[in-house]
Amino acid sequence: MTSPALAHQTPYGRMYSRRLGGTPEVPSITNVIGQADAGMGGWIGHMAATAVVQDQRLAAAVGDPAKLRAVAREASGAADAFRDAAAARGDRVHHYCEQVALAALGRPDEAGAARAALEEHGEGAFAARFDQWWETYRVVPLAAEVTVWNHAVGYAGTLDLVAEIGGRVCLIDYKTKGTDREGRVKALDPKVVMQLAAGCKAEEMLVDPQAGTWEPWPYGADPMLLGVAIGETEVRPMMVDPAVLPAYWSRFWALRQVWASGLKVQEAGVPLRPVGPPPVPAT
Repeated sequence: MTSPALAHQTPYGRMYSRRLGGTPEVPSITNVIGQADAGMGGWIGHMAATAVVQDQRLAAAVGDPAKLRAVAREASGAADAFRDAAAARGDRVHHYCEQVALAALGRPDEAGAARAALEEHGEGAFAARFDQWWETYRVVPLAAEVTVWNHAVGYAGTLDLVAEIGGRVCLIDYKTKGTDREGRVKALDPKVVMQLAAGCKAEEMLVDPQAGTWEPWPYGADPMLLGVAIGETEVRPMMVDPAVLPAYWSRFWALRQVWASGLKVQEAGVPLRPVGPPPVPAT
């Protein structure tokens, strides 16, 4: 996960402050969305089972409890290892995309170094496909990695890109995705709609993190919301259907209330206390 300047990791999940060194005040957009049950149990079990089957030590471990425990212990972390590797790859791809936008905006950039980092990890195809998409869609960036704030509901977050494409202002969220058996980039999770809806409902955007300067959010009137799946074989932009936005915004709002209730529960103290038996009646 990338680390915007005002983001903090807290016991209550990722939160944002109003300025550098400030106190965390509101949850991040991803923190709010994370209140929904992801239902990853089946995937975690599958990853662990696959790791056991593919472990070259398995044949020699059969019949040896100690060796089997070692295989099982390592396999139990397969899902975490896969997730961490995917997150690191996603950070590298996102960083490259940000640097391309900064270069196009005429700001200092590290596009060359970011691309070199992808190449070093055998991920250069992600950059190549992104460059093709950028040129084909004639993307004109307006703001990159822009931090936004909503006071009414109480959240903040960082949008990957605000750009003009085909004469429309677009709010864009990148997702680095793997490739399916047909060679197509894998589908986006519908939760990206909540991320984009929350970005669209922003009230302010950050101008100067050091001074804590913000200005009114100028891109919420009628933007096109795009989830952009970046893969090694293609980049597939998906537009959010405006008809579904009220439902997804309602879902996000409800999850924000879940986050707040969880905070109250954590701050309430010990919920259960021991109770002794009643006194013995006097005879």
